[in-house]
Amino acid sequence: MNSKGIFNYMSVDSESSLYRNGKVYTRRDLGGSDSGLVGVNFKEYEIDVYDARKTSPASVEKQGFELISHNIENSKIDFFNNNSVINSYYPMCAKTVKDAVGARNVYAFDHNIRSAAGKKSKKMITDGQQVQGPAHAVHGDYTLTSAPARMQQLSTPPKKNDTVKSLLQNGNSLLPPEEVQDALTGGRFAIINLWRSIVPEPIEMNPLALCDASKVMPEDLVVFEIHYADRIGENYFAKYNPNHKWWFYPKMNKTEALLIKQWDSAGGLAKTDGKEPDISFPDSPCTFSFHSAFENPQTTDDAPDRWSMEVRCIALF
Repeated sequence: MNSKGIFNYMSVDSESSLYRNGKVYTRRDLGGSDSGLVGVNFKEYEIDVYDARKTSPASVEKQGFELISHNIENSKIDFFNNNSVINSYYPMCAKTVKDAVGARNVYAFDHNIRSAAGKKSKKMITDGQQVQGPAHAVHGDYTLTSAPARMQQLSTPPKKNDTVKSLLQNGNSLLPPEEVQDALTGGRFAIINLWRSIVPEPIEMNPLALCDASKVMPEDLVVFEIHYADRIGENYFAKYNPNHKWWFYPKMNKTEALLIKQWDSAGGLAKTDGKEPDISFPDSPCTFSFHSAFENPQTTDDAPDRWSMEVRCIALF
């Protein structure tokens, strides 16, 4: 069931913006909501989106995403209760990612629930943040700067926006500092999301599309800053590239999940001498997959709303 979708790419005339420039940003409050976008100008493109269920399986190592079996239909996890998610679902996600990618250790550290209806009604997660809307912009969750910085932050006492602060006592950190230091000085780390539906109905409204990571070039990248109360994070927005190839998995349900690579320190786009990323190693793993929600014209008007959750995990190899 191939489809077409409208994708929002950054419309910019400048060269690639791989490093922080202070011109493209938002401010995010403690509830997880953004104040508005500054310096962002999107342009819509209609793009073919291919049915990934009809092709040979994609891998998180090479394409940056992978569909896995992950049945939670009989789970007693309350996905709208922060403590239930952190104490019961985080360990499940960490083990799943560890088994899938062969990492030495994996730590789940953050999550979001996304739903257009939940965003409109300003639904809150108990003891957590507000439900967010599906992200209709081509983006990656971390950058050359923010991926290692986020890992380093998680090796220190939690910040105000850190979801896992309720787990940590007496100023302890989630990540052991010595493991982080090893990963940054010759080791390898990756940030991988586990993404899924959290309601009984399969996902039809605002499905998630994923870009083949091997088609992403350095000149496609634009840094987007996220100004938190006590730190600055970064995402990548994308400039349009006609070589990008997009995929989605129709009607995902609670028996399956997506692994989405957000950053890999062994990837070509992460290998840099401070000037340009090195993409000359075809045998290297990919660095990350751009992704975006899209409106599928084949979705019926009475289709149920999407309620999805992504849990972010750091894998140390």
